[in-house]
Amino acid sequence: MAEKFGDQEFLEFTIKSLVDNPSDVKVVRAVDEMGVLLTLKINPADMGKVIGRNGNTAKAIRTLLRVVGMKNHARVNLKIEEPEGSTRPERRATPPGSSMDQVMEDLKL
Repeated sequence: MAEKFGDQEFLEFTIKSLVDNPSDVKVVRAVDEMGVLLTLKINPADMGKVIGRNGNTAKAIRTLLRVVGMKNHARVNLKIEEPEGSTRPERRATPPGSSMDQVMEDLKL
């Protein structure tokens, strides 16, 4: 191979640096007409560290991957697989006609 793409290696290095279980980090790379898709599988206990508060860590990683992709003239997307047995709380939909004050009150658990 003449040149190795760095997006998969970059993602693995970054995620392994963040998590408590680096040996469980798996990245699958697929290329199609839409560009490069990196699928990330991690230990369920590390999901919060990779997603971050309000998804900010995941957004930052996606932004960095876009920069790596631009360097290689490719569009790079990241999919974080939800681990089996995950119990993510369901989002409650805002009932029609609710005022913003009521919605804010409901959020004060």
